[in-house]
Amino acid sequence: MTLFTYMKDRLLLIVLHVVCMVLLAAFLRLVGNDATVILLIIFIWTLIIAAYFTVHFVVRQSFFDRLSELSNSLEQRYLIAEVMDRPVRMEDVEYYRLIKAAGKSMTEHVTEVRGERKEYKEYIEQWVHEIKTPIAAIQLMCDNHKSDVTRKILMELEKTDQYVEQALYYARCEQVEKDYLIKEMSLSECVHSAILKNKQLLIQNGIQIQTEQLDRTVYSDSKWIEFIVNQLLLNAVKYRKQRQEASTIAIYAEAVRNGVGLVIRDDGIGIVESELPRLFELGFTGSNGRHNQKSTGIGLYLCKRLCDKLGLEIAISSIRNEYTAVTIFFPIGTLYKVQG
Repeated sequence: MTLFTYMKDRLLLIVLHVVCMVLLAAFLRLVGNDATVILLIIFIWTLIIAAYFTVHFVVRQSFFDRLSELSNSLEQRYLIAEVMDRPVRMEDVEYYRLIKAAGKSMTEHVTEVRGERKEYKEYIEQWVHEIKTPIAAIQLMCDNHKSDVTRKILMELEKTDQYVEQALYYARCEQVEKDYLIKEMSLSECVHSAILKNKQLLIQNGIQIQTEQLDRTVYSDSKWIEFIVNQLLLNAVKYRKQRQEASTIAIYAEAVRNGVGLVIRDDGIGIVESELPRLFELGFTGSNGRHNQKSTGIGLYLCKRLCDKLGLEIAISSIRNEYTAVTIFFPIGTLYKVQG
């Protein structure tokens, strides 16, 4: 609230005082009072009104400043009525009552929505676990009866399993901290596990994998990192150059400042430079996605979301029709031994 807005809000009251001053001055003049006395009365009246408006403005501004600070300190601002002091002024009490009623309604609505989302998440997790049973059974039958047909079925099964995993991790991404376990992990084991999971897809698409300098250990959750690497491998296969005889995906680790970078680089179709800042947005597929109907815009969003939850950084660099490189940065902290 500024002084201008305060005075503008009380413009009618100010006009009323001015009109009253003019009428009083006219009356006093008609009854024979001296002009000096009239001006003195008007002057004193003006001082009193000015003093009242000044004090009232300072008090109201202080009140609203406290409310603003209190609101900014809350994560859920709709709860402000529950923590603010009950006002004294009659008008403020009415506003307080309305805000409190609105906050109560919002709290009930938020609780209801959270309950529905929890039920939906539990349903998705249950569905994922149930659907994995027939997938594993079909995979076992294909392994026991190998042929060109079963190999194609296995490749489609891998895709199905990837989408099922994606659904599970998407349902869990809001509360990753309840499911992850940070410990020392081997980048080599994590990467090779992801490669093994996609072996049929890589073989069928003629993808060559090159791994270098992965003999490093970092601290993170191996299960979540494997999922992120898996999503990046799927993207590399999806956006390969279709007419190229053999595509290559290079996976290597490199030392960076205060940490280790895991790089997954492909020689695919690349990404338009103007689209790089938006790649981690939910549902964004870009120009490549318009040509590839299988794009969903969820994979990279999940990678970014999970990296944020794990305290990691992820970055993408690319040149159109040359390469795309995704780097996951693992920070290296200092451990101190506490002696009792």
